[in-house]
Amino acid sequence: MTFRTISLVVVAALGLSLVPLHVRAATPPADSAAATPRALPTDRVKDALSAYQQWLDRLDQRNEVAGLATAVVVDDKVVFEDTIGYANATTREPVTPETVFRLASLSKAFATALTGVLVGDGKLSWDTKLAAVLPFFHLKSDNAAEQATVRDILGQRLGLPKNTYDNMLEENIPYEELARKLDEVTLTCDVGQCYGYQNIAFSLIGDIVYAQTGDFFSRQVDKRIFFPLGMKTASYGREGLEESKSWARPHRQTSNGWIPFEPKQAYYRVAPAAGVNASLRDMEQWLIAQMGGRPDVLPAKLLATLHTPEVATPVELHSSPWRRARLSYASYALGWRVFDYEGETMVFHAGAVEGYRTMIGFLPKYRIGVVTLWNSSAPTPAGLMPMVFDELLGLPHVDWAGVESSAPRTSAASAKGKTRHKGRTAASGRSTRHDLSGN
Repeated sequence: MTFRTISLVVVAALGLSLVPLHVRAATPPADSAAATPRALPTDRVKDALSAYQQWLDRLDQRNEVAGLATAVVVDDKVVFEDTIGYANATTREPVTPETVFRLASLSKAFATALTGVLVGDGKLSWDTKLAAVLPFFHLKSDNAAEQATVRDILGQRLGLPKNTYDNMLEENIPYEELARKLDEVTLTCDVGQCYGYQNIAFSLIGDIVYAQTGDFFSRQVDKRIFFPLGMKTASYGREGLEESKSWARPHRQTSNGWIPFEPKQAYYRVAPAAGVNASLRDMEQWLIAQMGGRPDVLPAKLLATLHTPEVATPVELHSSPWRRARLSYASYALGWRVFDYEGETMVFHAGAVEGYRTMIGFLPKYRIGVVTLWNSSAPTPAGLMPMVFDELLGLPHVDWAGVESSAPRTSAASAKGKTRHKGRTAASGRSTRHDLSGN
C-alpha cells in the first residue's frame, strides 16, 4: 500500500433530489453547463462516492499506479478528494492534492477557453481564416488553406490524417518546422468535413494568439485563465513542471517496483495541445468553471460554444469496452469530446504522454464531474471514471477497471516498504509510441 490522503465531504448537505433520467438516444447531446442544473438523488451520490473509495482502496492495495490524484465535484463543491502513492517512488515523496502533474491533452481545453475569451474581447473570431493571419500556413490544397479557420483547427476538422507529424515531433523535430510542412500532407477530406485528431495543427492557435494580441500564448492563458480561477500551481512547459514545489515524476513499472524517469520534452513543444501542468486542486477549480460555476471567467455563452459538437467521431464509440457499451454518439467539440452516455450528455477528454495519464469528464445537466491524474502508463484507472458515472446514473454495475478481480496486476514484491496515511478533510505522420490522442 502507498502513502494516501483522503477527503470525503458528506453530500447529504448538498440537497440533491431525485430526477428522471433520459432514455438512450442516437442524436447529438444538447445539454450544456449553461443550462439550469438538475440534482441527482442524494443517496445515489453518497453510494457512488463510497463505491469509488472502495475501488481506489483496491487500486492502492494492489499497487497498480505509481501515484494518483482524483476528485469529484458536485454543483461547485468538491465532495471527494483522494490521493494514492508517490510523486517520486525513489524518494517516497507522496502525492498530495497540490502535487503538479503533466496534463497532456487535457491542455487543449485551456487553449479553446482562452480563444473564446479573446473572441469575446474582439481580438479574433472562431471563423478567423488561418491564412489571413499566418503567412506560413499552407495545405496541399490551396483552396483548403484559404478556407481553414480557427474553429477548424480547434474542432479537429482540418482534414489532415490523424496525428499528423506526431512521430516526427517525438523525434525532436521542432514544431515550427513541422507546422510549415503541413502542405506536404495529402488531406483525407475537405476542411470541416471529417474528424482527424491533431497536435501540431491544433497548436497553430498559439501563433494566432501571438499575432492577434502581441503576447505569448502561455502568458495569455496565465493571465486570463489560471490566475482568475485561482489555479495557483498551474504552468506551461517542462521548466514549469520541474520548478513546482511538488511535482509528479513519470514512472515505469519494473520487477523492482515503480521507477521514476526524466520527463520527455517532445509534446511540451506543442504547448496549446499538450503543455499544461496542474495539480488536483487546480483541476477542481477548472471543473467548477467548466460546469458553469465561474461565469466571471468563462461565461455561460462561451461554455455553450466550447461544448457544442463540431464533428462526429464514430471511431470513439469502439475504442474501449465502456465506450462500446455505454456510448451511442461521440463527437469533438472545441477541445472537448462530447458523448451520449446512456442518454445523458457527457463532456470528456483524456490525455496520455509517456509516464502520465489524465482524464476529466462531467455531466453538465447535473454539474457533477470527475478528474483523475496519474504518473504512470497503468491502464487500470481509466476504467474507474465510467464506473463512477454508472453508479451516479443508476446504471448496471460493470467492473470496467478490473479492480474487483481477485488477482492483482502487479507483484506483491513491488509494494514492499510502503505505508498508508489518511489525512486532511476538505470541502500522415502518426505517433505509434506514446498515445496523446485523448482517447
